[in-house]
Amino acid sequence: MEKHLIQPAIAALLSFVIAVRAYKRKSLNLSGAVSGFIVMFIHLAVNYRFGAMLLVFFFTSSKFTKFGEDRKRKLDADFKEGGQRDWIQVLFNGGIATLLVLTSWKLIGSQDRCLDSKESRIITALIGGIIGQYCCCNGDTWSSELGILSNEEPRLITTFKPVRRGTNGGVTKAGLLAAAAAGSVIGLTFVVMGFFTTKCTSDVTVKQLFVIPLSALAGVCGSVIDSLLGATLQFSGFCTVRKKVVGKPGPTVKRISGLAVLDNNAVNLVSILLTTAITSIAFLYIF
Repeated sequence: MEKHLIQPAIAALLSFVIAVRAYKRKSLNLSGAVSGFIVMFIHLAVNYRFGAMLLVFFFTSSKFTKFGEDRKRKLDADFKEGGQRDWIQVLFNGGIATLLVLTSWKLIGSQDRCLDSKESRIITALIGGIIGQYCCCNGDTWSSELGILSNEEPRLITTFKPVRRGTNGGVTKAGLLAAAAAGSVIGLTFVVMGFFTTKCTSDVTVKQLFVIPLSALAGVCGSVIDSLLGATLQFSGFCTVRKKVVGKPGPTVKRISGLAVLDNNAVNLVSILLTTAITSIAFLYIF
């Protein structure tokens, strides 16, 4: 097999196996598995480092989504067994990064590059955006899935008043720490993979280590933006019949916070867009 066909072949095989496994384990429904296969294939076929970040996000977030399911079932009105994601959630969580990955492929093919604005500002910005996207997604998922299980009483991020668990915009210290850890894991993955896939000068190599703390900040940034949008533009109310926090107004629902302007997917998309842009710009100046 020709050398330039090996990576796409590996990408196709690995993406297929993971998509089927995720479908069987109910992490993805059928539409989510198909779209997930496409997104994974593009990432891995273009650059193994991009694929590694996506896979770390997918596996860790899926694991934490299933963690404490019995308790979440009692708290979350939109609880899904296994945390099944559909094609909309897959594209909202990976679509922007996929476009950035394809742009990178168009410019430099499957080459892996160090973060160095002196060599290429646009590639540094693209890589920063991809890292920012997955730090945001991972940070939001970890903070949501672990924060709701915290014994600490959540507080609305806009007023700091105590709110019920599951309220959009409710934050805890544990949730914010989880977001920082989630971002760090993405940054660490990028740095460690780089030792095997790139060759940088010594000074540039040392500077790559800054990716880890910056990724932690990106994880927190994404989580905070998500919480701010959730507290203001996403409706939260308590259903007196179901005894759960719900995301839509109704005759039996007492409003807690927010306006019914954005749903959860829209909040995720806006927070991803903002975090991706902020991280991309920050990487331009720092690297």
